[in-house]
Amino acid sequence: MTLQIDAVDRKLLRALQEDSRKSVQVLGEGVGLSASACHRRLKALEEQGLIEGYRAVLNAGKLGYSMQFFIEVGLTSQSETALEAFETAVQDIPEVLECHLMAGQSDYILRVVCQDHDDFERLHRRLSARLPGVARIHSNMSIRTVKARTGLPV
Repeated sequence: MTLQIDAVDRKLLRALQEDSRKSVQVLGEGVGLSASACHRRLKALEEQGLIEGYRAVLNAGKLGYSMQFFIEVGLTSQSETALEAFETAVQDIPEVLECHLMAGQSDYILRVVCQDHDDFERLHRRLSARLPGVARIHSNMSIRTVKARTGLPV
C-alpha cells in the first residue's frame, strides 16, 4: 500500500536521504518549513512507517573489507520449514549484508563482504557447512561498485 505524501514530504525525504544528520532547523529551511512544522512532518512520516530509521554509511574499504561477493544459494528443499531455517541461520553471519529470496535459478542471493581471499574461504566454508539445506553455492566477486544507492527515488 502506497501512502499519500505531498511535494514537501518528498523534498524532506530526499533531503534526509542525502544527509540525515542535518538539524530539523536546517532541514526545514531547505524545504520551506519552520523547525516545528518540519519536526511534526518528520514524526508523521516516522509514524506512517515511511522512515524506518537513521543510519551511518560506513566505508567498507577503510574498515578492511576490500572484497564484496554476490553469492547465489540453492537449497535442497523449498519447503516453508527449509526456507525459515536458512533465513534464521543467515541472520547470525555478520559478513552477510543482504539476503534476498529470489524467483529464478537461485533460491537466495547474498551480498557479503570479506577482508581478503582467506577470509572469503572461511566464509564460504561457513556458508556451506553451517547453513541448513544448502545444495549449491555459486559466488561472484564484485570488481568495482559502479553505483551504490541506499536511498529510494522519491
